[in-house]
Amino acid sequence: MKPFTFERATSPEQAVSAFAAQPHAYFLAGGTNLVDLMKLGVEAPGHLIDVSRLALDTVETAPGGGLRVGANVRNSDLAAHPAVRSDYPALSQALLAGASGQLRNLATTGGNLLQRTRCPYFQDLSAPCNKREPGSGCSAREGATRDMAVLGHSEHCVATHPSDMAVALAAYDAEVELLGPEGTRTVPAAAFHRLPGDTPERDTVLRPGELVSHLTLPAPPAGARAGYRKARDRASYAFALASAAAVLALDEDGTVRHAALAFGALAHRPWRARTAEEVLVGTRADADTFARAVDAELAAAEPLADNAFKVPLARGVALRLLTGLAEPPQPAANRPSGA
Repeated sequence: MKPFTFERATSPEQAVSAFAAQPHAYFLAGGTNLVDLMKLGVEAPGHLIDVSRLALDTVETAPGGGLRVGANVRNSDLAAHPAVRSDYPALSQALLAGASGQLRNLATTGGNLLQRTRCPYFQDLSAPCNKREPGSGCSAREGATRDMAVLGHSEHCVATHPSDMAVALAAYDAEVELLGPEGTRTVPAAAFHRLPGDTPERDTVLRPGELVSHLTLPAPPAGARAGYRKARDRASYAFALASAAAVLALDEDGTVRHAALAFGALAHRPWRARTAEEVLVGTRADADTFARAVDAELAAAEPLADNAFKVPLARGVALRLLTGLAEPPQPAANRPSGA
């Protein structure tokens, strides 16, 4: 690990100013991803600005409804928050599906959003990687592609984004609040992460020196049901092979009034399934409709040598999730244990 200087920010504004004053500065909160990358030599900040003690650690009711979540809220606390569990169950489920309990106790909301890919070639300094060293090449394209992207990838990068939480945020139409040298701005969560194109080193639309300060979740549609499902190699502490978050609201006759669907582990960013949503809205919520919608979305998939299985896997995850959300709620007395 290379030497670096360190300071503790006293306010979000002071953190942004400190970043602008130092070359190669990085913000540090929970450190669950950044510190690992520093140990590997993938990241080598010249200056660390500790933002972990800033007063960005509350979950509050947003003006007009919804929730406003501080960037320093710990993943465990956000997953357990009563308003999140009742009104945004897909977010709670996604957070609990990620990492271990110990890591969730340390990881922050902002840090979860900004975590970098777990592509092994990105983490291996001996392997060419355009994300780590632009212009050096993409080792993954001709290497082991089992865990790589099937949607939205480019000749320059086939890595996937690892966050479970970000998939749920995309489905909920959340927004990311940013504070930077030019003031504040808001970006839709579904547009916060980028597809690789020819600049895969840029994971997000963050501008230099911008700090994630809050997330805002709008009030869910009336009568909406939501959930998150994840397929992985083992049931604990494993990144997704395919995942999906969905928000579904039906009229009394079973017609889909609102549909939001997002996939995880299939692309360089959480993949908002706009094509599937267009098929769903205004149609009857049944197995045929769900299959037609998901197939329309996944028709754009371009599997690599080792990961064609991801397409039917993602299809199955999404169909099981949508089918479950469309079923009438069971009376409490008839629910399976643990439901």
